[in-house]
Amino acid sequence: MQSSAIYQQVKHALAHFFKQQQYNFTVALSGGVDSVVLLHVMHLLKQEMPTLNVSAIYVNHGLSQHALDWQQFCQTLCADLNVPFNAAAVHIEQKTRTSLEAQARDARYKALDELSTSESIILLGQHLNDQIETFLLRLKRGSGLKGLGAMQQTRTLSSGRICFRPLINVTRSNIEAFAAEFNINHITDDSNTDERFDRNFLRASVVPILAERFNGFEHCAGRSISLLQKQQALLDEYTQIDLSQSLNDQQALCISQIIHYSEVRIANVVRAWLELFTQIMPSQKQLSQIINQAINAQTDSQMQIDLTDGQIRRHQGYLYFVMPRKPLSSELLIADELTLSDGRLLLKQSGKGVREPFDNEQVSVQFNCNSARIKPLKKPGSNTLKHWFKDAKVAPWIRQSVPLIFYNDELVQVVGYFVSEKHKDENGIIWECK
Repeated sequence: MQSSAIYQQVKHALAHFFKQQQYNFTVALSGGVDSVVLLHVMHLLKQEMPTLNVSAIYVNHGLSQHALDWQQFCQTLCADLNVPFNAAAVHIEQKTRTSLEAQARDARYKALDELSTSESIILLGQHLNDQIETFLLRLKRGSGLKGLGAMQQTRTLSSGRICFRPLINVTRSNIEAFAAEFNINHITDDSNTDERFDRNFLRASVVPILAERFNGFEHCAGRSISLLQKQQALLDEYTQIDLSQSLNDQQALCISQIIHYSEVRIANVVRAWLELFTQIMPSQKQLSQIINQAINAQTDSQMQIDLTDGQIRRHQGYLYFVMPRKPLSSELLIADELTLSDGRLLLKQSGKGVREPFDNEQVSVQFNCNSARIKPLKKPGSNTLKHWFKDAKVAPWIRQSVPLIFYNDELVQVVGYFVSEKHKDENGIIWECK
C-alpha cells in the first residue's frame, strides 16, 4: 500500500504541512469510498510518521434513513484502525434561494470545525471527478472565471481553520481500484445513482462518456481548472490593489477613485468590495443599477439599494454597505458605564465636557431624537439635532445609533460629536462609546 500512487500522492500533498511542523489531521469521514481510502492512507502514513495525530469525524445530516448505520460503520472502522472518532448530528432547515446541498455543506463545515481540535487540519475526500462535476454544474449555471475554478485544494473557514483536499488530483476510478486492491470496505449510498439530481447525472451519464471518448479527459479537465484558478489568483492580486486604493477607514468605496476605470474594472472592484460584507452577490441587473446610481446620481441624492444582507447607500462621494440593526432603546444612566443593546460600552469619564447633573435631573441615554435641540459648543445658535448631524456630514444610517445624553428632557451631549454650550464644564464629565 505504501508503494501505491495514491499513498505517495497524499504524502506529497501534505508535505508542506509537515515542513511547517503541522502534524494534526482530522478526516471528514462519510463512509464513502473516497473518505474511507483517505482514512486508511492517513492511518498508514502515521505508521511511517509516528508524530502524526489522525482522528475522524462523521457528520449526520439527518437527510438519509441510513445515516445512523453509516455512523456505526465509521465508528467501527475507526475502532479497528485505532483512530479517535467523533460524530455530530446537524439539523438543516430548508431556506429559500439556497440549495439543500449548500445548506448541508455549510452545516458540515461548521460541525467539523467545532469538533476538531484547535490545531487540527481538516482533510476532505473530494477527488478529481468531484472537481469536474462541480465545474460542469457551474458551467451550466453560467458562472464566470471564479466559479469555473471549482474547488480549491485549500479552503480556509471563517474561523481560520484550514480544510485541505489531498485527493483533488486523483480520479474516482483510481480510488475505487485502490479500495478493491486492498480489500477496503466502504459504504455505497444508493441515492448517488438517482439521476434526477444533476450531479449524479453528470457522474453516471456524462463524465464517463467524455472520459471514454477523449483519452486523458479527466486529467486535462483538471489541468484546465487549475489554470482557471491561477488566472483568478492573478486577477485577485490586481483587484486587491484597486480595492485598497479605493477604501476609506470605514471600508466605504470612493466613487471618484473608481469612476475613471473601465466598465468591466468598475464592476470587478464593486463585486470585490461587496464580498467584504456578504457572500450573496447581486445579480448582473442589480450590479448595473448599483454602478449607475453610484456614478450618475447627484451629489446630495439619497441612494439606497436593498440587497439580501443589507443596503448600499451613497454618502459624501462614498458607497457604504449598511447592515440591518435593531432599534436601540432608551435607558437611565445610574452608573458610570452601561452596555448598550448592540454590545457597545458607554462610559462616563472625568474631564472637559458637561457639568455633573443636579440632584433633580435624571440622566438617560436616548437614540434617534432628530427633533431634539441643542447649541453645540462653538457653533452658532441652537438648532435641531438633524441640522447639526447634516452640518457634520454624519451619514443618515449612523445617526440613529449615536448615543444622546439627556438631563431630564434637555439634550446635553451627542456622544462622539457635540457637547451643549449651556452645560459645558472644563472639569466636568464626558461620555464615551467604545
